[in-house]
Amino acid sequence: MFHRIFGPDKTAAADTTQAAFTSAETASGDTATVRRIVGKLEAMPPEQARLVASAAYTLARAANADLEISADETAIIEHELQDRAGLDEATAVLIAEMAKFQANTVGGTEDYVVTREFAALATDDQKVAMIHACFVISAADGSISAEESTEVNEIAKELDISAEVLNQIRAEFHERLSSVQEVRRIAGQS
Repeated sequence: MFHRIFGPDKTAAADTTQAAFTSAETASGDTATVRRIVGKLEAMPPEQARLVASAAYTLARAANADLEISADETAIIEHELQDRAGLDEATAVLIAEMAKFQANTVGGTEDYVVTREFAALATDDQKVAMIHACFVISAADGSISAEESTEVNEIAKELDISAEVLNQIRAEFHERLSSVQEVRRIAGQS
C-alpha cells in the first residue's frame, strides 16, 4: 500500500511507517488498557471530568514549581486523585502523567486559566483541600523552597483562598519551609 502512495523512491519511509503500524498492533494489550481508562473518563459527567482534569493539572503545577516533578511528588498526585476524586489507580496514574506532561510543556501559559477552571467547579472545601495537597506536594522532599511557596501562594490567590486560611494551612508546614530550616541551621552553628 505504501509503495503505491509514496512510490518506489520512498520505500525506506514506507517500511518504517509499516513497522510502526505493526508495532502498534502488537501492543494491543496496552491499547485495551488505555481504552478502558479513556472509557471511564468519558463515562464521567462532563463537569466531574473537567474538575478532575483541572485538579490534576493544578497539583502538577505545584509539583513543577521547581521545574522538576519527582517520583515522590507524582505519587502524591496519584494518591490525591484516588483519595479525593475517587479514581482507581490506573486512571489516577494516567491522569497524573497527562497533567505532568502538560505542566512541563505548557506551564505558565495555562496555569492561571486551568486553576481558575478548578476554582469555578470546586466547592470551598475542595479548594482548601487543594491548597493543603499543594503544600504536601511541595514538602515531598522534606523542604518547601521559596519557589514552591510562591507557587502555592499564587494558586491560593487564584482559588480565592483567604490569607487567614492560607496561613493556617502554611502553619502545618512551618518546619518544612526552607527559610525556617535555614534560620535553624544558622542558629545551630552560632
